[in-house]
Order: sequence, then C-alpha cells, then structure tokens
Amino acid sequence: METHAIPHLREIVLFLVAAGIVVPMFHRLRISPVLGYLIVGGVVGPYGLGLWAGELPWLQYMVISDLAGVQALAELGVIFLLFMIGLELSLDRLWAMRRLVFGMGSLQILASASVIGLIAWEFGNSPAASIVLGACLALSSTAIVMQLLVERREVASPLGRSSFSILLMQDLAVVPILFLVGVLGAKTGGEVGLSLFLALLKALVVIVGIYLGGRLLLRPLYRMVARSDNAEMFMAATLLIIVGAASITGATGLSMALGAFLAGLLLAETEFRHQIEVDIEPFKGLLLGLFFMSVGMGIDYRVVADAFGWIAASVVGLFVIKSIITALLCLLFGLPRHTALETGLLLGQGGEFAFVVVGLAMNLGLVPGEVGQFMLIVTGLTMVVTPLVAASASRLARSLERPLQVERPKDDDLSSVGELQGHVLVAGFGRVGCLLARVLDADGIPYVAIDNSVFDVAEARMAGLPVYFGDASRIELLRRANAEKASLLVLTMDDAEAVESVVQRVRAEWPDLRILARARDVRHAAQLMDQGATEVIQETLEAGLQLSGRVLSLVGTPEEVAHRRTEAQREQEMAALRELVG
Repeated sequence: METHAIPHLREIVLFLVAAGIVVPMFHRLRISPVLGYLIVGGVVGPYGLGLWAGELPWLQYMVISDLAGVQALAELGVIFLLFMIGLELSLDRLWAMRRLVFGMGSLQILASASVIGLIAWEFGNSPAASIVLGACLALSSTAIVMQLLVERREVASPLGRSSFSILLMQDLAVVPILFLVGVLGAKTGGEVGLSLFLALLKALVVIVGIYLGGRLLLRPLYRMVARSDNAEMFMAATLLIIVGAASITGATGLSMALGAFLAGLLLAETEFRHQIEVDIEPFKGLLLGLFFMSVGMGIDYRVVADAFGWIAASVVGLFVIKSIITALLCLLFGLPRHTALETGLLLGQGGEFAFVVVGLAMNLGLVPGEVGQFMLIVTGLTMVVTPLVAASASRLARSLERPLQVERPKDDDLSSVGELQGHVLVAGFGRVGCLLARVLDADGIPYVAIDNSVFDVAEARMAGLPVYFGDASRIELLRRANAEKASLLVLTMDDAEAVESVVQRVRAEWPDLRILARARDVRHAAQLMDQGATEVIQETLEAGLQLSGRVLSLVGTPEEVAHRRTEAQREQEMAALRELVG
C-alpha cells in the first residue's frame, strides 16, 4: 500500500523545536534569539550532528540535511522583515532620510568595496575577482542587523536610522552589482556603459511602476476585502501584496526584499497598516528564525579548524575595515562619536547577498572555487558573531557617551527650556503622549516632552512643539528639562520595563516629584506603585470602564447614573490596588 508523507516533515519539526523550546531557553539566559538560531542551525545542520548521522542512524531524526530547500524558504524571512520595516516607515519619513541613504550609504559601499577589493588583489586574486569580492563584502546583513535593532527597540533611534539608511542603499546596489558580475563573467566589450545605464533605467521603471500601481490599487483592494469581514481574505490579500511585489522586483533583477519594502511603504500610508502589522508579525519572526538557522547550517567548521588562523584574521579584518569606514562616514555626516562607533561595529559583517554573488561568480569562473568557499565561510562567521559584537558595541558606545554628555550638554537642545518651572514633564510622545499634549495646550499648561523616536520628535519639532529627543531614563537629561522644578512627571511609554526603570531612577533622585505612570494591568500597576509612582493609570481598567459607561448609556441608563457607577467601580479597583501594594 502506498504511503504519503508531508515533505520536509523532519525539518519542520526540528525548526519548531528550535523556535518553541531551544531559542526561548537561550532568551531566558539573556542570549540574543538571533545568536540562538545561529547556534541551533550549526548543531542540527549537515556540518554539525549531520557529520555523524551515517554512523549513528538515530541522529538522522535530529539533522536537517536539505540545506538548499531550507535556504529557499528562509529567504521569505528577509522579505517579510523588509516589509515590516517599510510598514513602520512612510514615504515622507523615507524622503527625510535621503541624505543618509544616498549620501552616506553610497559612500560606504564605494569606500568599503575599494579597500576590500585592493586587499583581495594584493593577495593574488585577479582584478575581476577582486572587484566582485570587494563589491559583495561591502554589503552587510540586513536581516541580522535589523532584527537586533527591533529586539532592542532601536529602529527609530539615531543608531537605527543611520544603520537602516546604509542597509537600504545596499539593497538598492544589488542591481548594479549583479549586472557587474554578469558583465565581468561574459567578458563583453565596449557597450558596458550603455548596458549598465539600461539596467538602472529598468530598475527605476520597476520601482516607479510599483509605487504608482500601489497608490492606485492598494487602498481600493483592501477596502473591498475589509467589507467582506473575512480575516482569511484579509490575510490572503496581504500575503499576495508582499510576495507579488517581491516577485516583480526579483524577476527584473532587483532584490526581492526591496519589492517587499516598497509594498510596506505603500501600505504604511493606509488605514489598514496596524491590522496588517499584527497579522504578519508571526510569519516574519518564524521565517526570519529559519533564515538565521540556514546561515548557521552553512558553515563547515572542519574547514574553519583547518585554516583557523587565516579565517579568524579575515573575520576580524572585515569587521575592522568596514567598521572604521562606516564610523568615519557617520562622523562626516554629523553623527555623534558614540553613535558612529556603534553603527560601524553593527555593520561590520558580511551579508546574505554575498552568498548569491560569490556563488554566481564561481559558476562564471570569476572567483576560484577554494577562494569562494573561504570567503563564504568568513561571511557566515561574521554573521554568527554579530550579536556578540553588537552587545559589546552597545556597552562601548554607552561608556563613550557619558563623557560626551559633559562636554556637549546641548545635544538635545534642552537649553532652550531655560528656567521653566511648574510645567508637566512628559516622557514618551507616541499616540498617548501626543493626545495629552493637545489637552495641556488647550488649557495653556506648559509642558516639555521627551521621546526616543527620531521620526516622532522631528515631526513634533516641525509643528513647533516642545518635544526633544532623548532617553527619559537618563537623569541628566531630565535634569536639563528642569525635572526638579516640574509639577508632575507623566510616563506614557508603552514599554513596561522602560516605565519601571524611569520610576526607580526618578524616585531615587527626586523623592518629592509626583509621578503619574501608564500601567498595562493591575500587576504592572502594583509594581510601579511599589517602586515609587504617585499614581498609575491602568490601560485595561480605563478601557473597561469607558466601555462599561457606553454600554450603560446605550441600554438606557441615565448618563449621571452611568457615570456614578463607573466612578464607583474605579474607586473599588483603585482601593484593591492600594491594598495589594499595602
């Protein structure tokens, strides 16, 4: 009797074990999930336990041997990541970053490619091979860097903004680099300039076509789907947009991730953005984890052991070259020293695109097989150590930032606050903080707001609002905002750990300052009260009371009675909270 099995079932089970059990264990040990996936990939891959699977048959159930199939599926993780990044941005915000994207990003690629190419040529590679190696190793790993920034909630910080600008330009450089490899491999003659121009023109036409088509079709499409009130159709439409845009750019020689990014940018302008974000987040996380595992699986540690000295020197050398070039360019474009240093180290690795370019170059005979394999191993190892380098870079940047705060106290321009006193100090200028500011403005109550989102602060400053960039947990920053003379500190951030950190530090520094904090639920509220918050506003409680009041009104209860009942319930809940804190 013929039996049927699900294709790649063993690989799927092993991946889910990693995602659902092993990586969370790494997370509890404060090890980055990215590093966890890389380590697990190395263990279950063909160069880990797979080396003994022939001698120990039971190990075959713990090994992923179909590396090519896994890598093909894992590429979807990078596509979904770039889509989510585009969804968090907007065309206006992207245009505001054009100086960093096209200026600093282009210079980083050209400078890094030139230096790396010259070194490759000095080691005896042909001019064509040196050009290819320089071009592909100049690019960094969008997947790893952006995931680390997302985990640390730093996508909108100066570090995230500078890193993303360079990474976006690197994605745009995919077309000319692939074209260059094709030209060098074909050994064509004098029509190279014209062919390059035509290739770039085609890329521009594709990008403009996606933009115009998206502006015309996306909103009507989603409104039609939303009217059906069918969650499956909504999800199907979203997946179609992501994969469709990625397929269009991929078919025309562009990066597939770039197409997904453009789709995200277009959908960020619609009213469906937040629902899409919630629907896609699990897909992005799981598929990106599979991508990191595929990188770990592709490293043959036997080769690493045989040529450990050269490989280690190459890994360190690549980080040093790219980090120095990137950091110097960040300084040239006006970024502070600690941000420049951290950006340089964060972008020092090779990228996933190197696997594509080097593989193509080896097939065309441009790069010798042994050189290509060596550089692929170096690239993979730089990606593996990136989480560790990023953690060290963050600590180094913080230590460098402290003396800079003494030398240059004007970096947030809070000197303009002057002798303001009796004001409300607002930490967090997202949707809640912005609404609070409108209410304070309407009553003529002075306030100063601090937020760590470059985009939100820039928009608020353009509107003439007293909003400043910075980390509200830094006491010196709050002191420059005259926190000791403020009538009240309001914490509106949606990051529970950040709110607790600010409450603890502020209460230790200014015991008499009143603190009103936003809490997620009763447990979080109790923790904040224990740590020194004067009063807390529970999101779940207030939402429930608002809903209850409206329900009473709609079923015919007089407004005054409904108000009294909800107020009585609020007092009862607050009394229970005070008793819990005790």
